[in-house]
Amino acid sequence: MKHDAHRSYIIEKAKELGFFHVGFSKAEFLEEEAPRLEHWLKQNYHGKMAYMAKYFDKRLDPRLLEPGTKTIISLLLNYYPEKRQDPDSPQIAKYAYGKDYHHVIKEKLQQLLLTLRQEIGDIQGRAFVDSAPVMDKVWAQKAGLGWIGKSTNLIQPRNGSFFFIAELFVDLEISPDGHIKDYCGTCTRCIDACPTDALATPYIIDGSKCISYLTIELKDADLPAAFKDKMENWAFGCDICQDVCPWNRFSKVQNEKAFEPHPEFLNLNTQDWEALNEDTFRMLFGKSAIKRTKLSGLKRNIQFLKKEE
Repeated sequence: MKHDAHRSYIIEKAKELGFFHVGFSKAEFLEEEAPRLEHWLKQNYHGKMAYMAKYFDKRLDPRLLEPGTKTIISLLLNYYPEKRQDPDSPQIAKYAYGKDYHHVIKEKLQQLLLTLRQEIGDIQGRAFVDSAPVMDKVWAQKAGLGWIGKSTNLIQPRNGSFFFIAELFVDLEISPDGHIKDYCGTCTRCIDACPTDALATPYIIDGSKCISYLTIELKDADLPAAFKDKMENWAFGCDICQDVCPWNRFSKVQNEKAFEPHPEFLNLNTQDWEALNEDTFRMLFGKSAIKRTKLSGLKRNIQFLKKEE
């Protein structure tokens, strides 16, 4: 039995929590994605992210990850900041300016699930925020929230791509939304701008060359010498492919207080970053996604950015 009467209620309550787009897709095996994922892994595009090769079947079928799931509710939460860093200082990806999104969004999803249970009844559901074998961009695309562009980012035609993607797996059967058209057209700005050639093949990212991977996921003591002078001042993550995307002219400033940066963060200059100690790091980034690198990882990245004399 389909529960389409609940669609508008779910969307309304999600938007009250700050999500600006909500869509629905049928929980099923991702047949088209299976060979793509297999090829991507065989090419070692995941680098040393061993977790990407785990749970292959669950990654492609949400019903194996959470039995009983009938519908994937995909939700988008804006993080586009009002203010930016000094462009001459080591750069931090915009998504990490404020509090760690995993905690912020998970709390919102749990609140949404509680609200739905109070209204609908004893529905079973599980929340996901970028920390489980869930192909979030694929589900968001299937839910009509945007298209996956040549940069491999999900692009929303009215809001660009500076947003988080989250999911609720639920046992309600709700009519799915359909795909929207890919509007990348002949544009190749993201491909042309990537300094490490991680986007050499449109719609496929070589994660092992991506600056975000190098500065966050790669835990080696030293960064690969091949990328010296190619990092374009990025110390944690990278926004280059998003910054050059024409669709991000439609990005709107976020209104989530938790994503506001620490008052002292935006004022840090290069010397301040290089002089960071453990106490200052904890004060500024103890609740931020930046803590993933630890101070040692951040200092490794900042040191790698320095020009050789």
